[in-house]
Amino acid sequence: MKISIITTTFNSEKTIRDTIESIINQTYTDYEYIIIDGASDDHTIDIVKEYEPILGNKLKWISEKDKGIYDAMNKGILLATGEIIGILNSDDFFSSNNILDTISKSFQNEKIDAIYGDVHFINDKNPNKIVRYYSSKIFRPYLMKYGMMPAHPSFYIRKKYFHKIGLYKTSYKIAADFEFLLRAIYIKRINTLYIEKDFVTMRVGGASTSGFASRKLIMKEHIRAFKENNIYTNPFLLSLRYFYKIYEVIYSKIIAFKIPTKVWISVKESYFTENKHFFSHKQMEKIVLEKLIENKLEQILELDFHL
Repeated sequence: MKISIITTTFNSEKTIRDTIESIINQTYTDYEYIIIDGASDDHTIDIVKEYEPILGNKLKWISEKDKGIYDAMNKGILLATGEIIGILNSDDFFSSNNILDTISKSFQNEKIDAIYGDVHFINDKNPNKIVRYYSSKIFRPYLMKYGMMPAHPSFYIRKKYFHKIGLYKTSYKIAADFEFLLRAIYIKRINTLYIEKDFVTMRVGGASTSGFASRKLIMKEHIRAFKENNIYTNPFLLSLRYFYKIYEVIYSKIIAFKIPTKVWISVKESYFTENKHFFSHKQMEKIVLEKLIENKLEQILELDFHL
C-alpha cells in the first residue's frame, strides 16, 4: 500500500532538512514523497536536490509560483499515485520512525477511510522542551460545530475521497484544512480511526498557530466554512474550543511535557522497539517518568511548571 506524503515549501531552507530526514528514517518504505515548492529564492531546492540520490524515484518535486499553501497542497494531491495521502509541512517532522508503518497497518482495515492521531509543538528557541501537546483523542464529528478538528498534520485519507469530496479551497487563507475536514468528516461522514500516537513534531509560529490576528482570521473563515456548507454555528459556539486549548496547555506544562523532547522521544522509541506494541499516552507518560527516576537523569531537575 503506497502512501503519498506531500510537503509544501517556500524559503524553507532552515527546516526542510529535518522534514526530509524524518521521511528517510521511516521503517516503512512503500511511499512516495512529493515536494511542491513555491519558487523559493533561498537554498530550499538545493537542499531538496541533495536528497535525490538517497530517495531516488520515491521523490517528486516541482518549483513554481503558486497561489498559496492550499494551491500547493492541491498540486501535490493531483501528482500523488499513492492510495493514501497525507500532508507533512516543511517546518514539521515525524516524531518517530514508525509513523508510516502505523498508518499502513491502520488502513489494512478496508472499512477505514481516514485516520488521525496526535501532534506536539516545540519552540525553535528551546526545541528540547514541548510547548503543547495536541491530542485528537476527544474528537467526535459533532465537535466540529464548536470549531474543533483532529490534528490535520496527523490526518491521512484514501486518495479516492479527494475525487468524491473535492480538494482544498484555495480562496481560504488559513482554514481550508478545517473546511475540507468539515466536508469529509461532518457532512460526508467518512469512517475515521483515531490512533493514540504522537505523529508529528511541529514548530510554533506557523500560519495557523500564532497570534491574535490569526485567531481572528480563523474564526472568520470557520464561520464562512459553516455558511458555505449550510451548517449553523455562531462565534460563541466556536469560541468554546479555546477552553479545551487552555486545558491542553496546562496539561502539557504540568503533567509531562516539560521533560526534554529528546529524552521523551528516545524513551518512547526504545520501549516501542523492545515491546513491539503501542502504548497509550498515559502509559508512555508513566514509563518516561519511571525511566527518568531509575536513571537519575539530570533533566528531571530541570522541570518547571510555570504557565
